[in-house]
Amino acid sequence: MPTALSPVLTFPHDAVAQITLSNPPVNALTRPATRRLRAVLLELADDAAVRAIVLTGDRVFSAGSDISEMPEMQDVGDVLARKSNLENATLELLDDLPLPTVAAIDGFALGGGLELALCCDLVVADAGARLGLPEIDLGVIPSSGGSMRALRRVGQARAAELVLLGEHVSAETALEWGLINRVAPRGQSLPVALELAQALARKSRSAVRANKRALALTFGESPGLPARRALPVFEEAFESADGKEGVRAFLAKESPEFG
Repeated sequence: MPTALSPVLTFPHDAVAQITLSNPPVNALTRPATRRLRAVLLELADDAAVRAIVLTGDRVFSAGSDISEMPEMQDVGDVLARKSNLENATLELLDDLPLPTVAAIDGFALGGGLELALCCDLVVADAGARLGLPEIDLGVIPSSGGSMRALRRVGQARAAELVLLGEHVSAETALEWGLINRVAPRGQSLPVALELAQALARKSRSAVRANKRALALTFGESPGLPARRALPVFEEAFESADGKEGVRAFLAKESPEFG
């Protein structure tokens, strides 16, 4: 289980805040970690001294939701009330922050981990990183807007590959597709992300806010809205026989990778 301070908030440079997911070994997005992340984001949104945010992980970014939490939620209505509503609200908060945000991915960002990274304005991945939305192999769909955010970045054809095949892609492929912005040397995504954050922090705060709004308006609505509309689809899949079997089979394998 995560510590009370996971995610960890630090301030490595003037006007730059760093949020580090720290729930080893794979920085799973448990309910306590998600509540802590939401509290940190709300704190930073009201901090006039903060001009940019970097989101990273301790050794790896995140393998997504903690599947071990899921069997107790497969009664009708449980998963939305106890998990998915909180996750969606937290990711939507990150997506809608007026502050510029940069994700730094070392190792992997899978499932909910990639959904979280895609809420950031810029994404840096190290050369050895793997990224993917493997929820289909659990018999479910990405539950926190990953399909919508991937679609915005890479288009219909590539998004279909991510969500229907569920395969991991390399950092180089992710860059070619437009899923991420930069590839850093192995283990160096954080320094590169911090450089970008410092550059963003030097920009006019009001101009950054205005440009983020302009980019969002181009698409007509926040991805949080279609993500919320998709929640009943996730709930139906999660509560289905295939969803229950997918979770059971995953836990039986004791895989370190979450969805």
